[in-house]
Amino acid sequence: MSDQLNRPDRAAASTGNWLIRSSGLPTGIWVLGFVSMLMDISSEMIHALLPIYMVTVLGTSALSVGIIEGIAEATASITKVFSGALSDWLGKRKLLAALGYGLAAFTKPIVPLAASIEWLIAARFIDRVGKGIRGAPRDALVADIAPPDLRGASFGLRQSLDTVGAFLGPLFAIGLMWLTADHFQAVFWIAVIPAFLSVGLIVVAVKEPDRPKEQRRVRMPLHRDELRRLGATYWWVVAVTAVFTLARFSEAFLILRAQSIGFSVTVIPVVLVVMSLAYSLSAYPVGVLSDRVNRTTLLAIGLVLLLGADLALAFASDIIWVGAGVVLWGLHMGFTQGLLATLIAESAPPELRGTAFGVFNLVTGIALLVASVVAGALWDMTGPWGTFLAGAAFTMMTLAGLFIVRVRLGDRTRV
Repeated sequence: MSDQLNRPDRAAASTGNWLIRSSGLPTGIWVLGFVSMLMDISSEMIHALLPIYMVTVLGTSALSVGIIEGIAEATASITKVFSGALSDWLGKRKLLAALGYGLAAFTKPIVPLAASIEWLIAARFIDRVGKGIRGAPRDALVADIAPPDLRGASFGLRQSLDTVGAFLGPLFAIGLMWLTADHFQAVFWIAVIPAFLSVGLIVVAVKEPDRPKEQRRVRMPLHRDELRRLGATYWWVVAVTAVFTLARFSEAFLILRAQSIGFSVTVIPVVLVVMSLAYSLSAYPVGVLSDRVNRTTLLAIGLVLLLGADLALAFASDIIWVGAGVVLWGLHMGFTQGLLATLIAESAPPELRGTAFGVFNLVTGIALLVASVVAGALWDMTGPWGTFLAGAAFTMMTLAGLFIVRVRLGDRTRV
């Protein structure tokens, strides 16, 4: 296990580290957070309306929408592995991250101009390729820029700002559709603006730190010998996260649960807004706290929150219990997603961080796909309670796996 997992002794911290802490997070971390937020606002403004646009305006079937979305997300997950490995080979993260954001931005104008489903498929595919290219290098860049004793706060802030974009985008889409009398193309054109602002920010305002001269050069990041160098702790974290992802299937099932107890179609989007709000408000404070206390303890709290969400949603009979489950779901995301990224950054060697995040994203992407398929099958066979009780069972399994990781970390983490 990498010795990066050691918690710094704050009493013995150097004057330089004290100055970093007192001045807050590096500017680059804030900029990367706003880059993510702006691109998410743009993407969610479009994606909140795109399925309806494809079905009602272009006459696409619901099955086609599902196939397109599935292929698009699978493409993003696979691309992340290779972009992460390439960033390790080049020793450069910003170039690939900016390229990924740029590709995504340049697909946005295609949507309002598209006259057929083929153009939208091409735009969606390229957009997801862009997401895949930027994902792992950007996370590795966060780890490279962040001071070791502020790494949890850094990932928490980026995750928090990213999620702010995730709930602002649909809200803007709803408001603009009302203002433009349901003019899809007008909303899609407005969504182009934050996407290009995102690209401009990362190009102009993010400075990538120089690669340390003593850092080992990586010739074949995806070779089995290099993958072994990631270490046992890294693979334990990946394995536990894969089981955890089986417990937290797609948020689409939160929407279905709200609909099952009688939420109107108009009100249902509020479910995701509430979930994202709870997520965004908790991710950064939890990240800050994780730099001071044991991270696996906070992850365990996040899993307990997910367990509570699953039980509330499994047996919910009214809006209050569904609301409680949705809030708990958002809080569990805030307690876990940034911390898992932090553990990946700290358990992998610095020269292989891109590869580490790429493999991590691929595994969790596959696990999320499997989880959503299983959740859907259980929903059809048993109803909502079967889906959420299965999620609770996987959550309990994850807690057991987390205990094993905690034992492996031993006294090298703060308890």
